[in-house]
Amino acid sequence: YMFFQTMFYATAATIVSGAMAERTKFCAYLVYSAVISLIIYPIAGKWTWGGGWLSELNFHDFAGSTVVHSVGGWLALTGAFMLGPRIGKYGPDGKPHAILGHNLALATVGVLVLWIGWFGFNPGSYTAGIMDIGRIAMITNLGAVAGTFTAMVTAWILLGKPDTSMTLNGALAGLVAITAPCDIVTPVGAVIIGGIGGILVVLAVLGIDRIHVDDPVGAISVHLVNGVWGTIACGLFGAEAVLKIDGATANTGLFYGGGLTSLGTQLLGVAAYGVWAAGLGLLTFFVIKHTIGLRVSRTEELKGLDIVEHGNDAYAGFQIFTNE
Repeated sequence: YMFFQTMFYATAATIVSGAMAERTKFCAYLVYSAVISLIIYPIAGKWTWGGGWLSELNFHDFAGSTVVHSVGGWLALTGAFMLGPRIGKYGPDGKPHAILGHNLALATVGVLVLWIGWFGFNPGSYTAGIMDIGRIAMITNLGAVAGTFTAMVTAWILLGKPDTSMTLNGALAGLVAITAPCDIVTPVGAVIIGGIGGILVVLAVLGIDRIHVDDPVGAISVHLVNGVWGTIACGLFGAEAVLKIDGATANTGLFYGGGLTSLGTQLLGVAAYGVWAAGLGLLTFFVIKHTIGLRVSRTEELKGLDIVEHGNDAYAGFQIFTNE
């Protein structure tokens, strides 16, 4: 169980690194990762999974939509806000400029590896080899498929093309959204939850860009927005028939005749984790910024962190260009 939770520590910390990519000092990365792993995440996990106050209220988050993903997402938001945007991200008129990733094929492989890994993330949260892990895997996959499809369609409508990067983030959005309720929803519920997640991630990526929070990989949109959505969805789609199968302690959701009790508890949990993670995140990044420093210099950013921070050229002999 400790080893399993250690992977969750790592997940929460690496969510933050995506939103702060390409301009963060490596020493700052090490410090904030340590704070997340040793203080912020363990206390957050205790509230729900360690017999803490939220578990006593019947707050439900089976595999971490909020405990892992939205906590990482809140920290990603505060970190990206404290850092500021990459050089060249916004023009003099304030409009965002796309800074494209170098290899969509590798990005696709990475998302598929994550998708496979989620079959350990969600079914593995039983921490036991029982028959129900097969159903959890199916529910997880349905959420991911639905998120992939709706993100592609939404991007197609809004951007004029079925954008690959948006589609990939749709898969992750569906996975994040279904993570909290995967043990208490029906297959139809999973499709709806994942499908809404795919729509939300596209809208969030576009919206966050416009408020000048630079998130190179869409981590905030994937993990924060859909972590919150998936947690709220527990209070809407928790099905009594599934609860009886699992022996889960969650309350029946609003759409299945359970009233507002479960939804209210889920909203309370979302708010509590937001205050905890965002508050501690702002404090952590503020202290780092005014001590060892959070961001590399302008020259170092333009030259590339692989060269300046690590003494290696990630793409030896490749043409170097600036963002200006």
